[in-house]
Amino acid sequence: MKSKLSMTALLVLSGITTQANASECGTVTIADMNWNSASLMAHIDQFILSNGFDCDAELIPGDSVPTGTSMIEKGQPDVAPELWTNGIKEALDQGVADKRLRYAGNSLTEGGEEGFWVPAYMVEQYPELTTIEGVIKHAALFEHPESDDKHAFYGCPAGWTCQITSEHLFNALELDKHNFEMIDPGSGAALSGIIAKSYDREKPWFGYYWSPTPVLGKYEMVKVDFGSGTDVDEYRTCTTQPDCESPKVTMYPPSPVHTVVTEEFAQRGGDANDYFAKRGFTNKQMSELLAWMEDNQADAEEAMYHFFESYPELWKSWVSTDVATKVEQSL
Repeated sequence: MKSKLSMTALLVLSGITTQANASECGTVTIADMNWNSASLMAHIDQFILSNGFDCDAELIPGDSVPTGTSMIEKGQPDVAPELWTNGIKEALDQGVADKRLRYAGNSLTEGGEEGFWVPAYMVEQYPELTTIEGVIKHAALFEHPESDDKHAFYGCPAGWTCQITSEHLFNALELDKHNFEMIDPGSGAALSGIIAKSYDREKPWFGYYWSPTPVLGKYEMVKVDFGSGTDVDEYRTCTTQPDCESPKVTMYPPSPVHTVVTEEFAQRGGDANDYFAKRGFTNKQMSELLAWMEDNQADAEEAMYHFFESYPELWKSWVSTDVATKVEQSL
């Protein structure tokens, strides 16, 4: 009888503790953005917060600017797992200054990565291709699909922000003087298709790309060093501006990619909020996950389960042993 009473008391106390944790964390709304890496993060966060921290976590649709604006003006959603903050930095910084928002952590620990790339198998044969001088020296390798007199540089699709930056840097490097011509691939899908085709045939390729992406998860590429270092001021005031007339050479700076939370959640979230300071992915890790999603035609929820199964050392480093155990039991 004493044993039964003790067990009953233990269960009651356990229930009270769980309810206390849930009430501390409360209902948490998480922005499920409309691109794969952000949606995957949102599903991972929802599962860990719900099952590890006893939050009532739910996903709601989101997108960069509308989500950031809504968090500042309405205090909802509570969490934006992956915000590329360069485009809305001024508004977010003001939201932080007004104590409406907090930068809770770095979604991509290295920041988003951009650059001019060549395939790794080319660098194995011509090590100097790691530099722009080496690319120019071996310009004849990069055959133009429509001209015997030109060499191919594949730029960013028209209408994208990176079309402006890649064209400015193409001009700053004076690649046209070495008979390179910038080719508009037409779309992001077409650009990734050209890279895949070149890689499968081990053909030369030179152009702009970014990470994390499925392409850089599947194919080993090497970023070309311009020898200039990174001039952040030049990049912001000229390289990214359509009307910049005299662009200078600079490497792309990393694009800050943050997890942003409302101030209200930061104050009540406790350990659940602290989790976001630890949760982050390298570009290589995220590119691998995106490649798996593409190869398996998987949605974010399916990719979430794949992540928990395939990267236990990573996600367990974000949480305490007790939380990790609860997540494992839920899985």
